[in-house]
Amino acid sequence: MKTFSASIRSTQQLFVSGILLCILLFSCKSGEKLYNKGRYDEAVTTFVKKLQRRPQDATALRMLPDAYTKAQQAHEDRVNEYLRSNNQLKWESVRNEYRTLQNLYNVIHNSPAALRVVQPKDYRDAITGAQENAAEIRYDRGMALLDKGDKASARKAYDEFGATLKLISNYRDTKQRMDEAYQMGVINVVISEIEVRSPYFQFSADQFRDYLVRNLQQRNINRFVLFHDERIARSQNLRPDEYLELRFYDFVVGQTYVDRIQRDVSKEIVTGTYKDSTGREINIYQTVKATLFITKKTVVSKGVLDYRITDTNNNGQTLRTDRIPGSYTWLNQYGTFRGDERALSEEDKRLIGGRDEPPPPPQDLFMEFTRPIYDQLERDLQSFYNRF
Repeated sequence: MKTFSASIRSTQQLFVSGILLCILLFSCKSGEKLYNKGRYDEAVTTFVKKLQRRPQDATALRMLPDAYTKAQQAHEDRVNEYLRSNNQLKWESVRNEYRTLQNLYNVIHNSPAALRVVQPKDYRDAITGAQENAAEIRYDRGMALLDKGDKASARKAYDEFGATLKLISNYRDTKQRMDEAYQMGVINVVISEIEVRSPYFQFSADQFRDYLVRNLQQRNINRFVLFHDERIARSQNLRPDEYLELRFYDFVVGQTYVDRIQRDVSKEIVTGTYKDSTGREINIYQTVKATLFITKKTVVSKGVLDYRITDTNNNGQTLRTDRIPGSYTWLNQYGTFRGDERALSEEDKRLIGGRDEPPPPPQDLFMEFTRPIYDQLERDLQSFYNRF
């Protein structure tokens, strides 16, 4: 039994060794394939991984130096191409090339076996220099845009300063300049109070406007567009860039219509059975009838919202105007019947089960017919202010 167990262990060890040998051979072959395809960065990484597992691997030791030299030359050539170009943002591309080379440096330094055959170049100083040049370019572009003094340029400057901080988080006074660009580029939109002819519905109109302002503020349609309640803006002496004027008109709330409908219904029902001469069971049918008396009460509410967006910095120039209709119909049906209840359908029974109910108060009806108006207005504003 001991001899048999030892034999099994020996077989298992040979099997595992065979798998490891295949992996190593495949790894080496994979590195050679990458090298032959000109994918020198990947070849370097593959050869280094091979040496970490098998420090004396002849193929990896032989090919790694050449793979690194070719990878280094390819990136250096690209750096020189970028430096010769007229692209203002070339230093960001240069930095990316140096970062890739530094990654190769780090990979090789993690393997003592690889370091014996390759002395990689440290590009940390080159990365720092390229990053500083890139940040300076972005900063100067932002300042040039900021000096133009208009909102569109200020918004572009904001993005340039943001790119500067991504390169160097504490570069000069970039954070202060970025805040300055934002304040200069922001569009302050003041939403007007809504006047309605009937003071009875003023509270409902105010609810509509308050909900609109609050939702627009929370949704943050555009980072450069801020929405303000006219009352608050006035108390803070905030000067609007654009003014959104809202006005309800031609609205009817609570106009009631009553229709009375009489309808005859009938149905054939089985009232019993009998057996014919062959013994087969036959149903006995009877037609039952009833008359329905239905009262249908509807309350129609409808209206139109006019809105207009004007540019307060350009003599009140109209930027957008539109008219949005809305409607809501409240319905209540109930009834009675005369005749045989068995003639009624399930739908008829539900009507009979109803009762006369008063319509909602006018303020609620006002809010209902303004819901589709609100949804359309919000979509319009989102589309309009997404352009910034």
